[in-house]
Amino acid sequence: MSRHPTLKWAQRADVLFITIDLPDAKDVKLKLEPEGKFYFSSTAGADNLPYEIDIELHDKVNVNESKASVGSRTIVYLIKKEESKWWNRLLKQEGKTPTFVKVDWDKWVDEDEHDENVGADMDFGDVDFSKLNLGGGGDFDANGLDDGSDEDSETEEETIEEESIGKKEVTPPVGNQVEAGA
Repeated sequence: MSRHPTLKWAQRADVLFITIDLPDAKDVKLKLEPEGKFYFSSTAGADNLPYEIDIELHDKVNVNESKASVGSRTIVYLIKKEESKWWNRLLKQEGKTPTFVKVDWDKWVDEDEHDENVGADMDFGDVDFSKLNLGGGGDFDANGLDDGSDEDSETEEETIEEESIGKKEVTPPVGNQVEAGA
């Protein structure tokens, strides 16, 4: 019998964010059908336990413009809705939502807040957006941007100091400990 990994979801008018929390997933199979059928299966853990999700989404989706990314801890699916409108729930079936389906509060935006500038502080975990083929990319070099100053002479010590600013070594919590600053 298959187990159900946690599925977290959020939405915008035109897209759904589906995140499946399953560390070390192997043999990942994802299937999305235009009428909204979503299927996921994988094995995980030392015992290669089977995991599966088989749900019917609230409405139709655009399979060709939807993208998936398989990371080391999560599988993220960016699903393009067929019609740009807010859904009042994730699943077509009414009634109680399955216990493995949760709201992704890190990505959630209310419908009335949709037009505000959102997204800058969203936590996308370990998603490799280069695999999503969303455009952009190229050889962007932030260090090569002109900041308007004519000061090109930096010492090696200043450069090393600048590179270390903002870097923070994070140690994951052990057991049931919670990191206070997180």
